[in-house]
Amino acid sequence: MKLPYVLAAGMSLASPLLAAQAAESSSPASAAVTAAQTAPNALLSESPLPLRYPPFDKIRDADFAPAMDAGMAEQLKEVAAIADNPAAPTFENTLVALERSGRTLNRATTVLFSLLGADSNPARLKLQAEYAPKLAAHADAISLNPRLFQRISALYAQRDKLGAVEQRLTERYYKRLVRAGAKLEEAQKTRIKAINAELARLGAQFNQAVLAEVNASAVVVDSEAELKGLSAGQIAAAREAAKARGLEGKFVIALLNTTGQPFEAQLENRALRERLHKASVARGSRGNEHDTTAIVAQVTALRAERAQLLGYATHADFVLEEETAKSQQAVNAMMRQLAPAAVAAARREGAELQALIDKEQAAKGQPSFKLEAWDWAFYSERLRAAKFGFDESQLKPYLELSNVLENGVFYAAEKVYGLRFKERKDLPVYHPDVRVYDVFNADGSQLAIFIADMYARPSKRGGAWMNAYVSQNGLEGTLPVVANHLNIPKPPAGEPTLMTWDEVRTAFHEFGHALHGMFSQVKYPTFAGTAVPRDFVEFPSQVNEMWADWPEILAHYAKHYKSGETMPRALLDKVLAAGKFNQGHATTEYLASSVLDQRWHQLKAGEVPKPEQVMAFEARVLKEEGFDYAPVPPRYRTPYFSHIMGGYAAGYYAYIWSEVLDANTVAWFKGQGGLKRELGDAFRAKLLSQGGSRDALELFRGVVGHEPQIEPLLERRGLKVKASAEGKVAAK
Repeated sequence: MKLPYVLAAGMSLASPLLAAQAAESSSPASAAVTAAQTAPNALLSESPLPLRYPPFDKIRDADFAPAMDAGMAEQLKEVAAIADNPAAPTFENTLVALERSGRTLNRATTVLFSLLGADSNPARLKLQAEYAPKLAAHADAISLNPRLFQRISALYAQRDKLGAVEQRLTERYYKRLVRAGAKLEEAQKTRIKAINAELARLGAQFNQAVLAEVNASAVVVDSEAELKGLSAGQIAAAREAAKARGLEGKFVIALLNTTGQPFEAQLENRALRERLHKASVARGSRGNEHDTTAIVAQVTALRAERAQLLGYATHADFVLEEETAKSQQAVNAMMRQLAPAAVAAARREGAELQALIDKEQAAKGQPSFKLEAWDWAFYSERLRAAKFGFDESQLKPYLELSNVLENGVFYAAEKVYGLRFKERKDLPVYHPDVRVYDVFNADGSQLAIFIADMYARPSKRGGAWMNAYVSQNGLEGTLPVVANHLNIPKPPAGEPTLMTWDEVRTAFHEFGHALHGMFSQVKYPTFAGTAVPRDFVEFPSQVNEMWADWPEILAHYAKHYKSGETMPRALLDKVLAAGKFNQGHATTEYLASSVLDQRWHQLKAGEVPKPEQVMAFEARVLKEEGFDYAPVPPRYRTPYFSHIMGGYAAGYYAYIWSEVLDANTVAWFKGQGGLKRELGDAFRAKLLSQGGSRDALELFRGVVGHEPQIEPLLERRGLKVKASAEGKVAAK
């Protein structure tokens, strides 16, 4: 059953509010407008383009509402026909029929919510707010249909007569409907429906508030002198950003949604670093129109109430039942095993930074100052340079975007999996910066179409992500159309796009998700691509990061944008040697956010703080869990923690959980010889192609040959903790 692409299905989907963009004209005077009004709705039929690639040039914002309305009506008729079928329920006439349902709605919602992330505008934001509760109600109408549940229950009772994959699909449907409330009394179902609609509404409201607040909190700088440490291109971009806001002669530093801001590593003006940091951490809790603390309290309370109605103690229990971790006890145990070592490492790193500050201030004949959060990135870059003999500015000339993408990310996929890529210019795109590639298998057959959307822009949400416009589907014979999105600042016209090392790793990471989607080879769409447990979905993408600094791959793409010279081996060695640098900070800020997520969602109904208590609750949790080290705040604070308002609620721990699996798998690759086609082919066949059609940990064990062990992760991050018995990660 392909349910609509609602907010609960995954990531944060809202995009920045484009306040300056003019609304579309409603006047029919122009012939062009008249033609547009009479043009067919491109979302009501399958795309005629290769692999059903979306016809972005023909899709109008006015098409979405009619297509979603028609799609919901169409799917309800399809489901009614299945539920009311007088014939006895069979796998084919019930579950396969459900797998084939909802094609129009899926097509429309996939494009809309994808564009809300990648290229939003006021019309699309309005549609999101209007349709989020409608789509939630539509999903409930299907999930809570008693006649449908009766048929699926009958199949579930006889599932042992089915093949392994069919049995798994039957179990998935049955459990999905039970978890949606199919066994509840009518009054309880009514309440569940109301909660789901309200959560959908609040989710859209939260995301739009967070991203509006990002724009509203941008830091205005009066003089270029204050920006010392930034490159000429960065200063020019800040000047243009100010001009776009009508602030001629000034400079604007835009914010990302993370707590730490990239320019904190470069700005020499400490007072400006402090302004930037404080603007970042205050977002969402300033008491203005974008304050999200009331939404956080409402969402958490509603989730807790829904979990209780469904028979779970907390929302975390509800979520984790479906993950590989299985229980909040297992998640808590892992994080509490890692947290003391991470914070201890961060404090050691902080002591080194404090010593560097003291030394530099003494050399200038000035009094020292206490290390603060806004100092960390700046002085850690200086410490990196002192320890390892390089800083970010030395790397960037070798990390030009096209080289990284085509001669790095794609080249690694060619060496490991035999893939070939060919850019094509004939397909329409939703923004001029987007690039499109055909992807071919080693035998020349087409595997997929890949969309690369690399640049930041006001209409795009922050962060990096992958999505599928078309998923692989064995029933329909479709091949994937997948997209990667990054937020690399676009340089002034004529200048090269030089990436940071973190952006390079992110490009490899997101392409790991793309490979997971492109390699899918399953029969039933429910299992396609990245449709795996949330704490497993990051695993393949994290594995793909290993190729970013693999010497043969790095030498192929890390070439000076002017001279074409390969990055010197000495600099490469320094990059590799610095792999564990600052890992105490990185692990601590991540774990602090993960703990916040768990503690919010481990609250029972009636325990949720009131809006005015939200920030005090956050502070108390951080102190209780040992994260009260001020120089290292959480990567996301509660009021702008978009992950947990979307698909990562009670699941943000998934990155570190997946990294345990990733570190084990990287050790397997290296132990078997590393960059070899036969290893890539095995990883593809045994894991990446399987999607959710088999148990996730079974797939992992089928590759590496043993249970997950925590030691490879500890070694990677330079953390020393006492491992659990036999070094295994518990999953109760």
